[in-house]
Amino acid sequence: MFVLDQRLQQDTLCLGDFPLCRLLLSKDANYPWFILVPRRADISELFQLDDKDQQQLWKETTALAQVLKDTFAADKMNVATLGNVVSQLHMHVIVRRRTDPAWPAPVWGNKPAIEYSPQQLADVRLRLAEVLVDDFQFMEA
Repeated sequence: MFVLDQRLQQDTLCLGDFPLCRLLLSKDANYPWFILVPRRADISELFQLDDKDQQQLWKETTALAQVLKDTFAADKMNVATLGNVVSQLHMHVIVRRRTDPAWPAPVWGNKPAIEYSPQQLADVRLRLAEVLVDDFQFMEA
């Protein structure tokens, strides 16, 4: 049974579900930082997913990165799965701009996290609602 890692629960806001992945938003308003987590139990590595799920993960990751690049005016998209702190398989999809506080360095541990205001969070959800129209189910705010 799929259970979201406690650290991901603590550090993110749940936005909804694609066919395979849960979409999370990092609680750091410094960057539009999204995380995809395949809803599969006990998976820590890409190669542990079956072929169909691997293809679906890449499909969801690529589609998300593409719409985020345009929606949030990215100069660069950072896409990565590391798992050094949280072993549960998860894919970071981060919008980077030359004007962001960490540019060009990695976002991890670079600047203190800034909480989203209710208005900022509503804006992110609204922007996503306009572009995530296929195969995505929003969760209640």
